[in-house]
Amino acid sequence: MTAWLRAAGVALGILAALASPTAAAQSYPDHPVRMVVPFPAGGTTDILARLLATELSKTWGQPVVVENRPGASGTVFSEQLARSPADGYTLMLTATHHVINPALYKTLRYDTRKDFTPIAEVASVPNVLVVNPAFPATNVAQLIDHARSNPGKVSFGSSGTGGANHLSGELFKSMAGVDMLHVPYKGAAPALNDLLGGQIPVMFDSVPGVLQHIKAGKLRALAVTSSVRSPALPNVPTMDEAGVKGFEATSWFGLYAPGNMAPALTARISTDVLAALRSPTIKEQFALQGAEPGSKTQPEFARFVDSELDKWAKVIRAAQVTIN
Repeated sequence: MTAWLRAAGVALGILAALASPTAAAQSYPDHPVRMVVPFPAGGTTDILARLLATELSKTWGQPVVVENRPGASGTVFSEQLARSPADGYTLMLTATHHVINPALYKTLRYDTRKDFTPIAEVASVPNVLVVNPAFPATNVAQLIDHARSNPGKVSFGSSGTGGANHLSGELFKSMAGVDMLHVPYKGAAPALNDLLGGQIPVMFDSVPGVLQHIKAGKLRALAVTSSVRSPALPNVPTMDEAGVKGFEATSWFGLYAPGNMAPALTARISTDVLAALRSPTIKEQFALQGAEPGSKTQPEFARFVDSELDKWAKVIRAAQVTIN
């Protein structure tokens, strides 16, 4: 009888262990959740995080507290998240940098593919290829012809080495077969000022960052970098439509948890985030930022992250770009 009781106890223990992840997912969250942005306050990532956190707080009945923990293009906190408990109470909302950094930095103390659980694509923001109106090209084909006729002489600016707009330019160089000179700046604002002033002729930047200048005629938009046209610039073709087939390089923002999070909890958080992203409030507020709410399922987002890691690694190797 004693042996039977012991065996029964072991069996019940195993069943309890197996059931506990599902139970944890059902009761989640039972205390406040941290949503960390690994960049300074006030940027697009921070704004999107605060909008999403407000909506999730309503859904969960628990505070979702946004914290800013900037450092080294998001890698400082990414390392901390990789070593945090995978209990869903510490999440990170970050930008495209997360899939660019592994190829850009010579050493990272985490594995981007293994040490994080992709939860959801929160939003995407297309970039746009713009030129100073004095530049002779009025479309992408003319820009390519001009750059091929003047190898290494056409410069394009960016907010800094390794950023999404820099790598959009490198991807364009590779896919269009042109040699252009990259001019990095310390931020998007000084690069944009020089573009407007004619010191540089070409730049890739986010649609929200240059929209007012395009509408005012101070910049000429040649193409957007998304796979579909931007609602903000309906008359501007995509890069694919403009002749650079298969080109896509959007800035996007994703929510992550530490690696190896229980599938039931992953599914619970992802489902709630996607529901929040479908809310009219989020759609309206994101639109003011020029952002489109994400709609990928969790498995789709995980596959997308893997594909983006591969894509940007190829671009960075071809451009021979490294940091540290």
